[in-house]
Amino acid sequence: MSIEDASKVLTSPGLPFEMEIQSVNGVRMPVYKNAYPTMRALFEYGRATWGPRDMVVFEDERVTFEANARAVEHLAKALLNDFGLQKGDRVAICMRNYPQWPVAFWACLVSGLIATPLNSWWKGEELEYGLENSGARVAIVDPQIFERIQEHWPNVPTLERVIVARADQDDYADPSVTALEEIIGNVGNWAKLPVIGLPEVELLSDDDATIMYSSGTTGRPKGILATHRAIVSNMFNSMGNQARALLRRGDEIPVNGPDEPQKATLLAIPFFHATGAFAVLAPTMHNGQKIVSMYKWDAGEALPIIEREKITTFGGVPAIAWQVLEHPDREKYDLSSVEGVSYGGAPSAPELVATIKRTFKDAHAANGWGMTETCATATLNLAEDYIMRPQSAGLPGFAMSLKIVGPDGKEVPRGEVGELWCFGPSNAKLYWNRPDATAETFIDGWVVTGDLARMDEEGFLYLVDRAKDMLIRGGENIYCIEVENTLYEHPAVMDAAVVGIPDKVLGEEVGAVVQLKPGMDVSEQEIRHFVAGKLAAFKVPKRVEFEREPLPRNANGKILKSELKERFL
Repeated sequence: MSIEDASKVLTSPGLPFEMEIQSVNGVRMPVYKNAYPTMRALFEYGRATWGPRDMVVFEDERVTFEANARAVEHLAKALLNDFGLQKGDRVAICMRNYPQWPVAFWACLVSGLIATPLNSWWKGEELEYGLENSGARVAIVDPQIFERIQEHWPNVPTLERVIVARADQDDYADPSVTALEEIIGNVGNWAKLPVIGLPEVELLSDDDATIMYSSGTTGRPKGILATHRAIVSNMFNSMGNQARALLRRGDEIPVNGPDEPQKATLLAIPFFHATGAFAVLAPTMHNGQKIVSMYKWDAGEALPIIEREKITTFGGVPAIAWQVLEHPDREKYDLSSVEGVSYGGAPSAPELVATIKRTFKDAHAANGWGMTETCATATLNLAEDYIMRPQSAGLPGFAMSLKIVGPDGKEVPRGEVGELWCFGPSNAKLYWNRPDATAETFIDGWVVTGDLARMDEEGFLYLVDRAKDMLIRGGENIYCIEVENTLYEHPAVMDAAVVGIPDKVLGEEVGAVVQLKPGMDVSEQEIRHFVAGKLAAFKVPKRVEFEREPLPRNANGKILKSELKERFL
């Protein structure tokens, strides 16, 4: 079935993806007519539909949807009644992927508070910045984060209270510090908490819901404010893309109900990332899937978890998929439950989709593109479309429009490279306390992404590079992603990154850092020769460095190219 015909069927009147025109933040745009009006409505649906099912599993701790909901009720009540918070107040959340993280997140969203996840990899000064910039009145943290923020707390005048989850002690001498367990008890007791109901708060679709901070690879991280509608719309975009792929291949769209087998996701990325919160945690309330989290990602430890918990999907970034596929112990475990491997955030080798298909038989691979400003996944490429176009980031959701804009500000013809702009209700609203940056990025419902891309005649998106990552060698533009994709095609390469090497004559030369697959060896000369057979001579890396260990990445999965550049200086 054609893309156009499948889209027309799925958005027909009465179907889940039916569209209508509404005004969103003063801009008229298509929205999902049947979407949950708020995240609170989504939460209530999830509790009512999936109550007895496991929702979150962490090591030997298991939390059902109902147990999670009871803990959410009690924390929400404490935040409003005991701590005196009001609608629109910010609550910082900073901890590992413990079961307490979703409780804190949902307690904010059902109460009209703005959930403000902070990067748990941040150090003290970075956490101080996030707390001060957001104006958080309360922070919910784990003991490790509490240690980092203690000395910085006096520099954050808005921060009135800190709640510490999984604390070693039952009580704190400082009355401004409370153990979360004093409010909701230990994980194993959440199911026994009395039902007290959610707080009475009036919520609207375009009310503020979250502030997520950008990765801050250049300059201070920006707080990205998203609404209830934006997060829900993103979820519907992704579900619509999946339904369209099934319809196009001739499959029936599966019925998802309490009597159907439960799906399970192995979460290898942090909840504080847009993908973890918006693309995994939020949809859990709709589809009833189980989230299995780990203290720290390790492919060897993930294998027995996949077998034991009957994991149906896993992923994050392409490197995570490769680490599972290439692990020497992979064949010791039953991984037959895997139905899908999804990833984004970095270019991936065309060989990856074929390897997934070969390894997991009936499983599908999915690759996507998005950013925090688009509330996670904006485009998705899966099933046969991905096999046919392995270098594409896929199609936008039904309520998302894309355009490629040239230097003159005008849209360029299909196939030409320009800057990617995204339009739709799933876009975030603004940068918190940054009107200057907001004016540059959020324009009449569009997000100006800073990514260089092109689109083919059918609307499939192809990322070319980050505008800031593009190299200029002797006046010639070199797109890092193009060189990286070529490196990925080499059978010995698992991961790759291209950076600029300063050159007195040419300005920049091409440098490459390559992670080799286990048991594989290749020389610098062989890599350069391989690339030279596929790309113009000026794009061939002048120097190639090799790694056996994974390339350095930040918590959002982005390769830390600044660290790699230092290797060539």
